[in-house]
Amino acid sequence: MALGLGLASLGGRAPSRQPDFQVIAFFTGKHDLAHISFVREANQWFPRMAAQHHFTYDTTSNWQNMNAEFLKRYQVVVFLDTRPETAAQRAAFQQYMERGGAWLGFHFAAFALSPSTYAQNWDWYHERFLGSGQYVGNTWRPTAAVLQVADQHHPTTRHLPATFTSAPNEWYKWEHDLRQNPDIDVLLAIDPSSFPLGTGPKPHEIWHAGYYPVAWTNRRYRMVYANMGHNDMDYEHGTNQSLSATFSSPAQSRFILNSLRWLGRH
Repeated sequence: MALGLGLASLGGRAPSRQPDFQVIAFFTGKHDLAHISFVREANQWFPRMAAQHHFTYDTTSNWQNMNAEFLKRYQVVVFLDTRPETAAQRAAFQQYMERGGAWLGFHFAAFALSPSTYAQNWDWYHERFLGSGQYVGNTWRPTAAVLQVADQHHPTTRHLPATFTSAPNEWYKWEHDLRQNPDIDVLLAIDPSSFPLGTGPKPHEIWHAGYYPVAWTNRRYRMVYANMGHNDMDYEHGTNQSLSATFSSPAQSRFILNSLRWLGRH
């Protein structure tokens, strides 16, 4: 059942006006402490933004809610950490998007690697919708990066500087070069000044050159994917405490809020 975190539950008072749009965030929150840390952080940050910017934000960890009857209540669907896994859930999400729904996805929501627990077994989502194909690698450990705004005219990048420093993150690279896909509009990418990016210890976890998109939209759908969503954690000393926060970068947070508001009002 969805846990309501919308305007009506904040401060015990009814909102002074109708919300501009309604958001439902799906999450699993059971695997990888860094992803769980991000989910908890997001489910505190988004309700604050909802109160300030006149939208509602509800959450659910029950993926059986990925059905047409449930989704019709919401203008934007958010995937905080995973993706739907059953055929019925996937069909419902595809139908929602093809009928004009909107989606914002974070970090692991785009992950697919065969063979693994999250195999690439959903071509529509990974090949057509996201366009990225499979995951092929990442930086380690989670570090901040200088990001460049690749499309300065898109509503999601409004009022952002040409480059800005992100929050710490584990950055992914992908099977496909998104620049070669005419449907994809890359919004943010790793700026070359970030290199070397990552600290290792494995050499392949440190990037020294290359083009790495970290946020994009597919013009065929109302969607934004953002690779942020993996906090730095204290694994080494056994505390398992969060060492960073995804919403600690003002410019990055502005991009996320811009994206959500653009999707909700598109």
